[in-house]
Amino acid sequence: MSISVNPAERLPGTPPSRRELNKAATREAIAAAALDFLRSSGLGSFTVDDVAAAAGVSRRTFFNYFSSVEAAVTSYTQRYLDSVISEFQARPADEPFLESALQALSVVGSSADLAILAETFTLTQDPHLDRFQLQAWDECTRKIVQVARRRLPADTTELYVLALVGAIVGSCRAAVQIWYAECGADTSEPSMARLRQHLGTTLSLVRDGF
Repeated sequence: MSISVNPAERLPGTPPSRRELNKAATREAIAAAALDFLRSSGLGSFTVDDVAAAAGVSRRTFFNYFSSVEAAVTSYTQRYLDSVISEFQARPADEPFLESALQALSVVGSSADLAILAETFTLTQDPHLDRFQLQAWDECTRKIVQVARRRLPADTTELYVLALVGAIVGSCRAAVQIWYAECGADTSEPSMARLRQHLGTTLSLVRDGF
């Protein structure tokens, strides 16, 4: 599993510092340990101390990165969405907004990255975890709203911005939900291709006005 640095934490094109890489490695180790526990034993059967020990860090270090084991698991959703937003910000400024969103989704992440996003979605259907998934999508909405305010014409109304971003994020969540209904816990290459297809189709519907 690859180590990544949150692209929202630095300017595009700026290489990560050694400190950033070390922090990313620690964050990754904690999240991976939490995900491994969830895969093998389910929520409620492991604690923060268990995850910290498996990741080779202290309990205090764990809480420097995550508020709970649930937040650690669902961080994979946030990481993938952040990578999409970073790619979106890198698109040409004169490109139509929805086309930029479509292109960002189509190029971001390997099948392995998308499979982790899909797997964590399947493992977090428990109501205690679903709240953290929603928080990740809400944070994604907030960040895209900021991008929209910069990219769209200055006279664009706030209602237009919020409605547009809401349609983008809501349609992508719907695509993941439809994929899950069709494929369940299957994260094979064909299943991931199906998920990518749904993501592209749903944004095309928004772009083309249904």
